[in-house]
Amino acid sequence: MSHEQLPESWIDYLSRLDVERLELTNDEILDAVEGGLRLQGAGEAVIEPRVHLEPGVSNGHFNVLRGSLGGDIDLAGVKVVGDFVDNYKVGLPSELALLNLMDRRTGQPRAVVDASFLTDMRTGAVTALGAKHLARKGSKVLGHIGARGTAYWNVRLLDHLFDFDEIRVHSLRTESREAFARRLSEDLGKPVVATTDWEACVRGADVIVEASRLARPEVHLRTEWIARGAFVVPYGTMSAVDLDLLTIMDKVVVDDWGQCKGGKFGSLRAHVEQGLLSESTLHGELCQVVVGDRAGRESDDETTLLWHRGLSLSDIALGHAMLRKAAALGIGQKLRYS
Repeated sequence: MSHEQLPESWIDYLSRLDVERLELTNDEILDAVEGGLRLQGAGEAVIEPRVHLEPGVSNGHFNVLRGSLGGDIDLAGVKVVGDFVDNYKVGLPSELALLNLMDRRTGQPRAVVDASFLTDMRTGAVTALGAKHLARKGSKVLGHIGARGTAYWNVRLLDHLFDFDEIRVHSLRTESREAFARRLSEDLGKPVVATTDWEACVRGADVIVEASRLARPEVHLRTEWIARGAFVVPYGTMSAVDLDLLTIMDKVVVDDWGQCKGGKFGSLRAHVEQGLLSESTLHGELCQVVVGDRAGRESDDETTLLWHRGLSLSDIALGHAMLRKAAALGIGQKLRYS
């Protein structure tokens, strides 16, 4: 059997340990993800809505994210990330992932990157960048629901930008929220309070992030607890919010309307299906705010919301930044492709 002869080529590979060794700084993460948003806002990107694979043998599913970025990145990417809510029972994080990067002009494979930490980092960065443009500049109180997966980087990167006076966290599992609060307190060098209920966590907060891990849609975050002028980020896979949440919002922003308007999962899925959120009621996409095509926050009284489902473009942008730093530091491996 004959095979077509290909020129010698190699793939860059960054393992989970390699990604840890990179020790990306807060600003490196934020700059990379904001760069991806700028390329998206400038029309230098292609994004396709994520698709899901449900294996049917456990309480979880795979998300498959696909996109292409231009500029100096010039890569296409496909990320496969599992979201298995019971993984803590076997000592694993709920999200484990791989990012595949290809030359967007020829399709030639360029890199494989462990995307578990990458997913957490880029999600936290989008949350923080949303707050940068949509939260009050003087925001001092953060209420964060959820303690696993992306939660750490949400809080860390938000606090990097705002230096909160008060940080409250909550999770349905007592041991989870208390361990989360201790870790954050140690890493941020300030007290972090683990609350015993949702209301105590979010009522009156300036910035509210709902990143819960529910088995099914169920209202836990009440609209009446949200203060005027707050910035809210609900992005749990299963909705935890009231159906009337959007009635108090002056601006609703998403990361990509194409993927928010369809699919089975997402915090505002019912709002889309019932016509409460549509392209006509949407203020815009975050990339449009970042590049100035849409206004960000315009007054302290505005109550604003960002719904982000996760951008493949952020994965590609952060993966590219990781590979660039790895090359400079001599971290990672080369795998023979052909």
